[in-house]
Order: sequence, then C-alpha cells, then structure tokens
Amino acid sequence: MADQVLLLAVGVSVGLLLLGLIVYYLWRRKRRKKGRSQYEELISTVPSVPACSAPVMLVSQGSLATPREIPFTLPPRFTTQNHGDVKNEEEREEEEEEMKMKMKMKMEAHRDILAHRGSLSVGRWYPVGTVLAGLYAVPPLNEVVAPPPGMATRLCFSVEYRHSSEQLMVSLLRLGNLPPRFHGNVTLVELRRLPDDRRPRQAKARGTGPDPEFNDCFVFQVSGVCVPQSTLSVCVLSVEQDGKRHAVGRVLFPLEGELGQAGRVLWRDLETEDDTQCSELGDVQISLSYSPCVQRLSVVVLRARGLQLLTDAGVCVQVSLQIHTQVVKMKRSCLMKSQNNPYFHHRVTFKLRSQHLDEACLRFELQQPNVVRSEPPALLGVLVLGPFMYARGQQLQHWMDMVNTPQEPVELWHGLGRAT
Repeated sequence: MADQVLLLAVGVSVGLLLLGLIVYYLWRRKRRKKGRSQYEELISTVPSVPACSAPVMLVSQGSLATPREIPFTLPPRFTTQNHGDVKNEEEREEEEEEMKMKMKMKMEAHRDILAHRGSLSVGRWYPVGTVLAGLYAVPPLNEVVAPPPGMATRLCFSVEYRHSSEQLMVSLLRLGNLPPRFHGNVTLVELRRLPDDRRPRQAKARGTGPDPEFNDCFVFQVSGVCVPQSTLSVCVLSVEQDGKRHAVGRVLFPLEGELGQAGRVLWRDLETEDDTQCSELGDVQISLSYSPCVQRLSVVVLRARGLQLLTDAGVCVQVSLQIHTQVVKMKRSCLMKSQNNPYFHHRVTFKLRSQHLDEACLRFELQQPNVVRSEPPALLGVLVLGPFMYARGQQLQHWMDMVNTPQEPVELWHGLGRAT
C-alpha cells in the first residue's frame, strides 16, 4: 500500500513539472510574437529613383531621440513604375540638370571674380583664391635702371633709412659708361659712411665691360640724429690682373635732405681727377700718409694749378698742424717762380699721436709775398684737411682714407677756398 502511494506522488510531481514547462514555453512564444509585431514597415515618402541614376543619401531632420528610443527605419522598396511616374522622373531630371548648370555657371563666375581680385575669400568657395603673378614680376635690371645717355661714368644706387630699427640701407646696383681702359678689369667699390666709418665695406662687380653690375646691399647701424650729419662715400676702383689698382672716381652723397623719397633709384656721376680741377681760386694736389708705429704724419704738397696770381713775386705754400684751436707746428716751402701751375714737391712731417687723429687738422695756405716786406703775405687760397670736426666732403674723405690705409700715401686734388 505504501509503495503505491509513493508511485502516485512521483507521477503527480512529474506531471505538474511537465505542465509548468509547457505553460512557460507557450508564454515565451507568445511574447516573442507580440514583440515582432511592434516593428511595422514605414511607407516611403521618397520618390522612386531610376536604376541608372546616382545613389541619393538622405539625412534625418526629425527631433533628437531620447536615449531609450532608437530611431529605426527600413529602406524603401523600389517598385515597378508606370508611364506617369517615368514622365515625372524625366521632368524632374531636366529640372535637376538645369539647376546644376546654373550652379556651375555661378561658381565659374565667382572664381573669375576671385582671380581678378587676387585676394582670398574664406566663404563657401574652395580654392579660396589665386595670386596674379604678373603683378609682382620684376623686369630685368637692364630695363629698369638703364644708364642715362652721356659719356660720364655713373653709379646707380638707392638709399633708405628705417627709423624703427635705426638702419641705413644702401643698395649698389650697377655702374654705367665705364671708360674703355677699365672694361677688362675687375671693378671694386669701397663704401663708407662719414665721419664714423674707419674701415671701408667692399663690393665686387659680377662681371666686366662698360656696365658692370653689383646688386649688393649694405646695412649701417646709425641713429636718426646722426643721419642728417652723415655723408655716403663710394669710391670706385679698377683692379688689373697683377693686383694694381686704379681709381676710377668717387661719389660723395650727403644724406641730409636726401631721404625724403626712400628707396628710389639714384644716378650720380663719378667725380674723377679732372672733375675736381675746376675751383675758382685754383687747385692743389696733396699726398697724405700716416704711420701708427712711429706716430708720424707725412704731408707732400705736389703741385698747384689754375692759381689767380696777384703779383710776380712768386708763390709758396704754408702747412700748419693744428689741434683744436692751437697751432702745434708750422712749415713753409720755398718760393716758386710766378706761374699758374707751380710744382712744389714740398714734404713735411709732423709728430702726431694716434689718439689725436680725431682732434687734429692740416691747414694749407698758398701765399704770395707782399711788395712791402713789412706787410703780411697775400693769400691766394686756403685748404683744410681733417676729421669731421674741421672738414666735410672730399677734404674729410681724404683724411679718412689716410687713417684707414696706414703707411700708404693717398693723393688727391682739392679746390682752394677763401680765407675766413
């Protein structure tokens, strides 16, 4: 009896378990069907696209979905089109082609405007613009700075002063109408800013012939206060194959009042030896040399020309060394015969320390004895050579050349002035 009860209980338990599994299976299946029915196919509102056309990409314009809701759409199904739909598609294609042509013409017109302006426009168009290279093309140098007509040797250069950086920019461009005897030689230029520059800055021409070119730029650091008091000195030299140098000429360019039109191309005639012999009272040729080792200043008065003689008593030259206002030493040459172009070759040496080179000067006086011996001699002309404290222009240049080339004689013609 007990065994039967036990078997009945086991059977009932197994039946209940199977019934529960069947109920759970049916419930899961029903829930799955119900979840699938929530996804419904959306009817496409997009016009059908012909098979031959390019793919179209659509962008959803609806509101942003919440984090729990994920927008999901099924791709539209393409159905067979009737003749009416094909006709509408053809009209639509023609309208699209017309719109594309208008947009293309508009873009080309806009690009033409940008190219004409040569500027950038960061709006909707790419590339943003073009640069017209023709506006910035630099013509050849021969066409821009062709030498002016004439036989004089001319130097082409430009000068510009930059106040922001206190720099004086000097550009050497070329020479014009170089004498034929210098065509085969190397041309050098020595550049100085007087009165401060002791050492010259050199530039070598990039060719030979009548119009050698330089195209070199020099920078001088100088304050705006000193610029009006400065003079630009450019000395042109011709060097032979054996190293022998010949002076072609020089240009002295005072900077005061010349920097108004900065950067303009300038032409200046070179002053040669013949050009300096045109003084009203006559000219005198002087040779200077200084030896820093023995601290000796050597002066040679070579000759004079074009003197305006007052009497037939003869001509002499008096040379005096002066430091500030004090005359240190004075020497006078022998009396030469009365002639307009006397040859003196009068040599004088002075003891002068190197620290006094910026404080000393030489004074030359061409004199004629007075008929009355008790009267002072008559002055034919006066010349002063020295640093910036005493001299300007060519007289200052001669003194600076002597200081910068020690132990080498420097010869130059100077015009006589009136006594002050």
